[in-house]
This record gives sequence, structure tokens and C-alpha cells, in this order.
Amino acid sequence: MEETHTMPETITPAVPPTPPVPLAALLAREDLGLRQIAGPADPGTVVHWAHTSEMADPYPYLLGGELLLTAGVHIPRAAERGTYFDDYVSRIVAAGGAALGFGLAPVHDTVPRALATACDRHGLPLLEVPPQTTFSGVARAVWELMAQARLAELRRVTEAQQSLAAAASRPDPVPSVLRRLAQRLGGHAVLHGPDGTAIAAAGHEPARGVREALAELTGVVRPTTGRTTGPTTGRTTGGPLPASATDTLGSTHLAVYALGAGEGFVLGVATPRREPGDHTIASVAAVLLSLLTGEHRSGTGTARSSALVRLLLGAPPEEVAPLLGAGEWLVVHARPDRQAPPGSRLGPDRVGSDRGGPHDAVSASALGAALGSPLVDVGRNVVRVLVPAGRDPEPQPGWTLGVSAAVAPRDWPAGDTQAARALARARATRARLLRHGARPALADLVPRAEARAHARTLLAPLAGQPALAETLRTWLSLHGSWDRTAVALDVHRNTVRQRIARCAALLPADLDDPDVRMELWFALRQD
Repeated sequence: MEETHTMPETITPAVPPTPPVPLAALLAREDLGLRQIAGPADPGTVVHWAHTSEMADPYPYLLGGELLLTAGVHIPRAAERGTYFDDYVSRIVAAGGAALGFGLAPVHDTVPRALATACDRHGLPLLEVPPQTTFSGVARAVWELMAQARLAELRRVTEAQQSLAAAASRPDPVPSVLRRLAQRLGGHAVLHGPDGTAIAAAGHEPARGVREALAELTGVVRPTTGRTTGPTTGRTTGGPLPASATDTLGSTHLAVYALGAGEGFVLGVATPRREPGDHTIASVAAVLLSLLTGEHRSGTGTARSSALVRLLLGAPPEEVAPLLGAGEWLVVHARPDRQAPPGSRLGPDRVGSDRGGPHDAVSASALGAALGSPLVDVGRNVVRVLVPAGRDPEPQPGWTLGVSAAVAPRDWPAGDTQAARALARARATRARLLRHGARPALADLVPRAEARAHARTLLAPLAGQPALAETLRTWLSLHGSWDRTAVALDVHRNTVRQRIARCAALLPADLDDPDVRMELWFALRQD
């Protein structure tokens, strides 16, 4: 009676945590002398390991993805006339074998023709192993190629991590991270907001169907109000959400990653192929984006809300400040060094500046996190951050900073003015960061009330004309430089000349006289 086998379904290979070896790379090794004589010549065929077996039925001993090596010891003499080779090859295919290597000598001088025919019929690549090549040599070559691929993968992932970290430190961190991620993966990267809207994207523009499929896939990892079953994802809510999910649309690979702990932001990636290390690289980007899109709270949300409500209801700052943390504060004004790249469209709070380029709420939040404070305000031309005095601000890549002296909450408005002037001076002198000078000065020798009275009298002709007073103050602080004053005030140098001439006429004063300049500077500092 002829033996029969029940054919199981083809199994999915339990692949190891190492990159597979392209079969073409193994065939290219001249020292092995391997030759493919049957089966499909698919460049996408990969080998996960090499295994030697002389069993007539190797199925129980295969995990899938192997290059199975045999010398044909198991082949009966009458195999050419029956179904032996067809059954043998079909079992290898059912087990998920990647290819079959047949060794010449000492048992067989040639590869049986029926074996080649069976491999062609079942789509299994058949390799001829020459007599001088040992099976252990083939296995060693597989592991060598795996080690090379693993090293290349680790190098690629490391370089991508460094590149993404550098992008996260730029003044437009979210678009920069997305652009770098899309470049590294050779595809499309998009950040979806809590409502599912795509708020930033980079890379190759995908087809509309891909964008829609990616947006739909985000529902698998995004928390929903009430945790109801979604119509598109079909998931039953109530249990923990997955941190990531993958799918395919034709030949395009889709992946989504939840950012943060239930905040609703989702990173989506679409790539034309799935390479080893892609998941690791995308996960690094997801971690960075989680930090950039988080609120970076230094206290509880309730305390911050209470402080805001009390301020709106008229409470003085010194009564509200303890909710945010005791002690003195620094006011920091910041502007980006350069224009952000085109296509940056992050959220409704994006604002533009005349020369510093656009900045947005997410970038401002990242700056606040770097300075150690969640208290950030995005204005039209400046980002303002309220920082506890115990944290000493450092220069930040891509930003120009002006820092006030340490002030008590009741003096926050004065600190705001100090920071604005420090920022203007920093921009004019091309410094990365300037602090307001708080050391004792000549003004400390004059009673404050008398100094202010003198200043009001001296500057009375400029009353009601703040543009003239501020131009004169900036011009004096920059030693009469027209160009630097123009940069600091964002005006043309001719405007500076006209305003200074107007001040000289109204005061009236000889602004070339150093004694006059000193007296005016003393008066302007009392404001």
C-alpha cells in the first residue's frame, strides 16, 4: 500500500530576530559555487536559516524560511517513476521552506530530473551544491551574510536615531522629525491629531486611497470617547489599546503608532516596502513626537486651571503665583533664528513673524519643555515663557532668547519688558541668548521717586510717542548703531534715522554729546 500524507496548510515561518538573507546574495558567493537549476528566480526570496536533513518527510522538523540541504540519501531507487519527489517537495513547501539545496556526491552525481520538475511545479527554488562545497560551509555563509545584514541594520537604526534626535532639537521639531522619518523610510509620514485630522505630513505624497487607509488604521490605536466599537476597525473597546498597528494596501505597507498615554495623537507611516529596522526607527520617532506633543506639565492641570481662572476673575499675580510654584521667576522672550520650511502647518495657533519665520504651539511647547516650564505663550512675533528662577535658561538651537532678571510675581510686567529688550539686543548683536543686567548701577544711588520725576520732566516732549522713546532707548543701548537698531526694532535703517532726528528736535538735545546720551539713558531706564 502506498503511503499517503495529510497535507497541512502552509505555515508562516517563525522567523528569528535577525535580518533574512536574500537567496540571490547566497548564489552570488563565488566560494560556494551554488547554482539555481529549478523553481522561480524571485529576487525577493529570502532565507532565514540553513538546515540539513535526510528525512523522507522533513515537515515535522522545519520551522519555515529554511534553505533545506540534502544529499538525497533518503531517495528510494524507484523514486523517478512514482510520486515521491512531488510529495517530498510539497511537504517542504507546506512547512514554509524557502529553498532546497541538493548536494552532488557521494550519493548522486546529478540532481534527479523529477526533483527539478517537482520544484518547478510547486514554486520551490532548487539549488545545486557542487561536491567541493560542504553543507556546513553553506550554513556558515548564511550566518555570515546574516551578521553583515544585522550590522548594517544596526548602523542604519543608529544613524536614524541620531538624525531624528537632531531634528527634534530644531525650532520646527515636529515637521523636522516627520521629514527625517520619511527620508529614512523612503515613504510618507503623517501626524494625526486627537480628532483624526492630519496636522503635519512629510515625504512622498501617497495616493488618496493610502491616505484614507492610514487615517482609518489610526482608529485602532486612538482612544475614543465612551470607548464604543468603531465601525471601521471593528474593535471592541473597554480593554487596553494597542500601541501600534500595521496593515497593507496593495504593495504599500501601513503602520500607526499611538503617541503618549491616551492623548490621541497618532503617527502614521506608509512605505513601499518593509525593511528590517523600519519598526525600530518609527518607534524612536514616535517617542520623540510624544515628548513634543505632550503638555510637559510641571504641576497638576488643576493648579494651572485654578491660576488662570483666578487671574481672569481679577486676582493679583502675587496671589496666584503660589499655585504655580513659590519663588521668583524669569521671563524669557524667544524668536526662531530662521524661517521654518514650507509646508509646515501645525495646528490653529500657528503665527508668523516679519523676519523670524513662523512658529507654532507645538514648537513653542517643545521650547518650554527645554527651558523647564509648561507656561508658554505664543504671540504674533515672539514666544514668551515664564520660568522658575531656579532654572537657568541655556541657549537653545534655532532660537534667539532674551531673559529678564529674577522678578517676584508682582513685577512680572517689568520682567516682560526686560526680556523684550534683552531679546531685541540679542537679535541686534547676533547673540544666542542675552540676560537683562541686574547688577547695582548708578541709578541705585538716586532715590527711585526722584529719578522717575526727573525722567518724566526730561522726556516730556516724547510723551505719547512710544515708538520714538523705544527707538531712542534701543539706539542708545546699541551705541548709536543704525543697522543694529533697525534689526532690533524690525524697521528700516532710514526709519531709525528719522526717529532719532525727531527725538533730537523734540527734546531738544545734541545726541552726539556723551553727557547728553548718559542723562537720556539714565532717564529711559526709569521707565
